[in-house]
Amino acid sequence: MTAVGAPTGLTQGSRTKGGIGESTLRPDGVLKVTGEFAYASDMWHEDMLWGQILRSTVAHAEIVSIDTGEALATPGVYAVMTYDDLPTDVRHYGLEIRDTPVLAHGKVRHHGEPVAIVAADHPETARRAAAKIKVEYRELPLVTDEASATAPDAVLVHEHRDDHHSGHVPHPNIVHRQPIVRGDADRAAGRADVIVTGDYHFGMQDQAFLGPESGLAVPGEDGGVDLYIATQWLHSDLRQIAPVLGLPEDKVRMTLSGVGGAFGGREDLSMQIHACLLALRTGKPVKIVYNRFESFFGHVHRHPARLHYEHGATRDGRLTHVKCRIVLDGGAYASASPAVVGNAASLSVGPYVCEDVDIEALAFYSNNPPCGAMRGFGAVQACFAYEAQMDKVAAELDLGPVEFRRINAMEQGTLMPTGQPVDSPAPVAELLRRVKAMPMPPERQWESSEGADVRQLPGGLSNTTHGEGVARGVGYAVGIKNVGFSEGFDDYSTARVRLEVAGGRPVVTVHTAMAEVGQGGVTVHAQIARTELGVAQVTIRPADTRVGSAGSTSASRQTYVTGGAVKHACELVREKVLDIGRRRFGSHHPAWATAELRLEDGKVVTDGGEALAGLVDVLEDEVVEVEQEWRHRPTEPFDLRTGQGDGHVQYSFAAHRAVVEVDTELGLVKVIELACAQDVGKALNPLSVVGQIQGGTVQGLGIAVMEEIVVDPVTAKVRNPSFTDYLLPTILDTPALPVDVLELADDHAPYGLRGVGEAPTLSSTPAVLAAVRDATGLALDRTPVRPEHLTGTA
Repeated sequence: MTAVGAPTGLTQGSRTKGGIGESTLRPDGVLKVTGEFAYASDMWHEDMLWGQILRSTVAHAEIVSIDTGEALATPGVYAVMTYDDLPTDVRHYGLEIRDTPVLAHGKVRHHGEPVAIVAADHPETARRAAAKIKVEYRELPLVTDEASATAPDAVLVHEHRDDHHSGHVPHPNIVHRQPIVRGDADRAAGRADVIVTGDYHFGMQDQAFLGPESGLAVPGEDGGVDLYIATQWLHSDLRQIAPVLGLPEDKVRMTLSGVGGAFGGREDLSMQIHACLLALRTGKPVKIVYNRFESFFGHVHRHPARLHYEHGATRDGRLTHVKCRIVLDGGAYASASPAVVGNAASLSVGPYVCEDVDIEALAFYSNNPPCGAMRGFGAVQACFAYEAQMDKVAAELDLGPVEFRRINAMEQGTLMPTGQPVDSPAPVAELLRRVKAMPMPPERQWESSEGADVRQLPGGLSNTTHGEGVARGVGYAVGIKNVGFSEGFDDYSTARVRLEVAGGRPVVTVHTAMAEVGQGGVTVHAQIARTELGVAQVTIRPADTRVGSAGSTSASRQTYVTGGAVKHACELVREKVLDIGRRRFGSHHPAWATAELRLEDGKVVTDGGEALAGLVDVLEDEVVEVEQEWRHRPTEPFDLRTGQGDGHVQYSFAAHRAVVEVDTELGLVKVIELACAQDVGKALNPLSVVGQIQGGTVQGLGIAVMEEIVVDPVTAKVRNPSFTDYLLPTILDTPALPVDVLELADDHAPYGLRGVGEAPTLSSTPAVLAAVRDATGLALDRTPVRPEHLTGTA
């Protein structure tokens, strides 16, 4: 006999499918590969206008005059705005330092700086009207490198600095400087049997996302504005936009639109303020979408760098000391340069044990294009240099490159140069062992009974060789990357989770402001909700500013931090659900009071798997909703004199082996294989993890052999702002990418996970360069390496 009110029809509990640890499919995957996904550039609104930006044609000049008359007189033009038309006294913005003008005032500081904006009824009309704006410039001397930036009589890029970094830098053109000193590097050098120095140059890389910058601003009846935008951080954008518009933040309503890649390039504002200004001025929706040429000027790039290193080692292969100086060109505006400097300095020794270090990293202002966040964020440039040094020292000691690295590999408990202990697994030696143990690709695989398959040779289908002059090389590298925001930043995320009965079954809704830029966060959030709440049907609401901040989709932090927020909110929802169940059914089974209970497959079950009640019976008409912030462990700023401090929350590690074949006569490189071993802590979605590792690997390959924004050293103008001249790896350039995933849990992180996306970008570049050096015998000290560097014709 069944008691009145007791749950009926129950079976043994079973694990909910689609939870963490499974390779569930992306909800947006089919739409993207079939071309049906709506990206930001696809947005449309009835009666909308088109915005266009007029950009400076010179890199550093006084603005003598701006004449907008002819543009305003153009039929179809609704508005033309310059700096003088801005609605408030807040006319600058910036991620950390508000030094970037909404529109240029007084002078321009880099090629392509926004000077005026136009709204018209057709994109071509807007473009033609912008071209009619007459700007008279008086060119000024250029700052293009460290020497011109720091000379005693240097032109100041920003004449009246008053930001919080200006008090500790040695020159006003230095954005930020971070020394790190531990032990006594000079004294330690006396113990070295071998000392090796090197100077390295890292080129400017573009994020090269395929979806151009785009946004749609719609004026609201309440005097506010709704902005639909492709970005990486909705709430950071909001914080910068609202003051310029003179609106409270609740009247600037932001919704994420489809993002076609980011890699750091959407962390800064692009056209967000411009679209809102034009929409509020005209009273009509305004869409702005950049073409590819504009995109090269519309976002920051990876900092080019010059790096000087000195490594010492004893005869038995132990590092004695490391000295280095890293100089980053930040371009005209600060963007994320201070944080990039902190990363470059703190990670400059690599994943190695070294007690005595003397490090200096700095970024300077110049009239070159602004640089900021890009995948790897300062650690990429350092890894290229310190791994080249490790190969040099190994050769001097007659040790193999992997053996020398394993002798010096850090492990859990090792102190970083900043004095911070690595308090989770650091399997550097194991990753190197694993990547070295992977099977090697066969020699001369282009050969067949029918002749040479030129697709497998350097030069590919250009048919430049049939194997003559081709040499093979193998190279290794390993890197270390921090995860999450560092140096005392209040790094948190917010999640709102709702559980209810709809259509006779339990349904979960997850709402965050996380920017889905292709990393797969929406997939992981649904997996977390299924795991914690035992509900198969999970809906992910579009990201917007109607929920608290989720922070930036950068620094490999979203699965860790926003995933942590979703997990925590789900846990609170679960406790509320169990309280409801105890209240309704506690008298029917003693396990409600005594057992460890969980939610699985739509039921409340004991830890032994016995089902106590269905969620439909427990909830009935009740809705359980929780919005919760979640933070990782606190960090602290690095000391400005010594660089000491627990500045990072987590570290990630990846190792690569590159196999290349080089046409030594023509200087052409074919990467045959890029194998990677990486510790991910816990693979929440194994397929997505492998995709992230392979994507980061290919991005590192690009800067190794082809990608570089070329800036004219005389005019500071960009020479190659197109995908015709800025070369990217295509599928024909992409080698075999075997991946070995190691899962050693970090007990401080949700599920033990580690951030995944950035670490493989670090070590793939130096591995490729090491392989090219091995094939050619050349001492290559720059990225990207070009044919002329291999043939001696540079």
